[in-house]
Amino acid sequence: MIAQTDSIKALAVERARALGAGDVRVVDAREDDQSRDRMRESFERGDLRTWGYDDAYARAAADPQRILAGARSIICIAVPYATQEPARPPLHGRVSNYAWSRDYHTRMRELLSRVAADVDRAAGAAVTAIACDTKPIAERAFAARAGLGWIGKHTNLISPALGSFVFLGEIVTTLALEPDAPVRKSCGSCARCIDGCPTGALRGDYTIDATRCIADLTQRTDPIPREMRALIGDWTWGCDICQLVCPPTQNAGEQGSQAFVPYDAATAAPALTELLQLRSGEFKRRYARTAMGWRGAAVLRRNAAIGLGNALDRSAIPALSASLESDPHPMVRGAAAWALGRMASPQAIDALRARRTIETDPTVQEEISAALL
Repeated sequence: MIAQTDSIKALAVERARALGAGDVRVVDAREDDQSRDRMRESFERGDLRTWGYDDAYARAAADPQRILAGARSIICIAVPYATQEPARPPLHGRVSNYAWSRDYHTRMRELLSRVAADVDRAAGAAVTAIACDTKPIAERAFAARAGLGWIGKHTNLISPALGSFVFLGEIVTTLALEPDAPVRKSCGSCARCIDGCPTGALRGDYTIDATRCIADLTQRTDPIPREMRALIGDWTWGCDICQLVCPPTQNAGEQGSQAFVPYDAATAAPALTELLQLRSGEFKRRYARTAMGWRGAAVLRRNAAIGLGNALDRSAIPALSASLESDPHPMVRGAAAWALGRMASPQAIDALRARRTIETDPTVQEEISAALL
């Protein structure tokens, strides 16, 4: 049986690498008590309150038995995705590179499903289940235990060879595969990610207040807190700063395949005034196939308004005024009001005053009043 499981492990590693994996490691499937407790502490602090996680999630994520009864091993797979960022002209937004191309969930599920099918065939029975961010699993903790890398101060997994721009996926199996050893590395005294974070989301103790993280802020479906908006800069979806300044990630370079290059410049660096006018039909055509496709057009319009407010380019005032006047979503109108208040030119002030007399939504009225102070 040992010889059979050794050959199955070798098969899984070979197959995953052939499909684009940069590294593949195995860990035993025992419950990860430390990860469960750390998640509980994070939830209690409110670090992830935007997402509504609770104690039940922490228990489930730490226990692979919740994914597959009788689980004995986890095949942890890392796929590098870093590719060259396109040039960004003035008044163009910035998008995290994981969202430039086809939704990574789809890509990873395809890879995991094909490798899992090979394992099942080699074992002569259904012995696997896959997980890829859409099921509760502490994937970074299991990946670190498996030896794919270590969890950095920015809370992402850092692979010694691939850096932190890696997608993670797991194949849970009832087979007892030989586990790999953890990596004996750490961030040491390096604090570049902490110093580089514009919002102070990273505490330096390997925890993050995600309510201050630009990546989370740009995905919220409610108004972004006013005190955080100026810190977002030109990010219209996600944020890569803490990883871009990370030495191991810089040393790893751009190891993503052609599958992860941007669909086009407009996807990776959208024109903010055009994005501000994005409606559902165009949103579906342009973004439904990417990782930006799940939050809706209003979120991107809101982010575009904030980006324009941070650009402080008065050529954007007509587009912002039109958004304040006619956008169907109060969240977007409120963001446009904030951006016009940042401009504070006579034209911007006139647009705010004109809208204040007819705006009916109380949240937008409040944004206008704050912008006129």
